[in-house]
Amino acid sequence: MAKTKPGKKDLDSYNIKGTNKVVRPGDCVLMRPADSDKPPYVARVEKIEADHRNNVKVRVRWYYRPEESIGGRRQFHGAKELFLSDHYDVQSAHTIEGKCTVHSFKNYTKLENVGAEDYFCRFEYKAATGGFTPDRVAVYCKCEMPYNPDDLMVQCEGCKDWFHPSCMGMTIEEAKKLDHFLCSDCSSDVDAKRSLNTFSVSPSVEAKVRAHMFHFVYVVYILQDKNQ
Repeated sequence: MAKTKPGKKDLDSYNIKGTNKVVRPGDCVLMRPADSDKPPYVARVEKIEADHRNNVKVRVRWYYRPEESIGGRRQFHGAKELFLSDHYDVQSAHTIEGKCTVHSFKNYTKLENVGAEDYFCRFEYKAATGGFTPDRVAVYCKCEMPYNPDDLMVQCEGCKDWFHPSCMGMTIEEAKKLDHFLCSDCSSDVDAKRSLNTFSVSPSVEAKVRAHMFHFVYVVYILQDKNQ
């Protein structure tokens, strides 16, 4: 009669090979892609377990980069933006290259220095359908696009909305030299109230949501295989 193999056991942590970094469930990690020309995959570790031969595997929840989603990368997507997907997978722990931090959008915008291992997430992503949660976000400027934290924006002292310099016919260098700014609508209103004491650069993520919203609608998707 064949002997029953011992079952798997859950582990509290895993030491990344060749480093002194320790990974625990809930941590975000960088994982080696099959194609060495591609950037590392980013995932959140849900569980760590070892089999009877002490082979360690991790159950992960993948983050997708904008270019890996149905609609691809858009103008308002930040360079370090990720989507937390509903795509789960089991991978060898040996494919973990390092650790990273995926910040909330609000916390990311408060970082004074963005490091190589800093990312942010403001959407959850359904891999099979291409749907996003939330599917609507606040928009700014004449172009009515969501805020990209990588882009400089200037705030109108009249309406308090935020604008891209290029949409206002300015260069970034010209925008940085501004002491005061009124958008075209406010500058044409001679009775507009002006506050000349302050000037801000880049919008707060707590800004009031405008009536116009950006709606994500994608209808075609080919599931991308991230298995090693």
